[in-house]
Amino acid sequence: MATLYIIGTPIGNLGDISLRAAEILKTVDVVACEDTRRTLKLLSHLGISVRMISCRSQNEGFAAEKVIAELDGGKNAAFASDAGTPAVSDPGAVLVRLAVEAGHEVIPIPGPSAFASLVSVAGGMDKTVIFEGFLSPKAGRRRTRLRELLETESAFVLYESPFRILKLFEDLAEFDCERYVCVGREMTKVHEEYLRGTAGEIYAELGEKNRQMGEFSVYVSGKKSNKRVNY
Repeated sequence: MATLYIIGTPIGNLGDISLRAAEILKTVDVVACEDTRRTLKLLSHLGISVRMISCRSQNEGFAAEKVIAELDGGKNAAFASDAGTPAVSDPGAVLVRLAVEAGHEVIPIPGPSAFASLVSVAGGMDKTVIFEGFLSPKAGRRRTRLRELLETESAFVLYESPFRILKLFEDLAEFDCERYVCVGREMTKVHEEYLRGTAGEIYAELGEKNRQMGEFSVYVSGKKSNKRVNY
């Protein structure tokens, strides 16, 4: 029985790759990946040369069949999304399910996650944290879901692009201007930055020049745990 390894890869800094992940990537016969160019950069950094298969969200079902064929042939495989942990707002779930249904072992190789990394530095007081990922780009759906999340007792984490981050905080400030939030911008990268404060305060900060560049992860405290910390 062949094995499929699900690899957590760096969200920015290539130095965050784990020793175990590097060893697995060296030993597998094929690496399926969301973007072969991104994964090739990581593999080159590690000095690894291995055959790759493109397996992105647009073709995951079709590409997964190719990976299953490799596993059926007795070859071990790994899957890596562009950054972070596969199947967390990234492809991977379809491949995992098909591999399991085909009778192959699927093993996680833990690694970086923007979700877990942000929660660790948010200073939140919440017992439960909902991972929501990206909200709908459509304003009506985004606002409806945001209201629902704000009414829960739990904190939640969102991902957002530089093109919609101000719109998100415009909505947050309108719905609950005093809600405590922590924003991670360009996490683990050269221009890494963390903003902590109320939704209204962060909305004002993000309005400043060049503050909307990069990739964003947003922690929003729960309704009952909205305690202001020292920041």
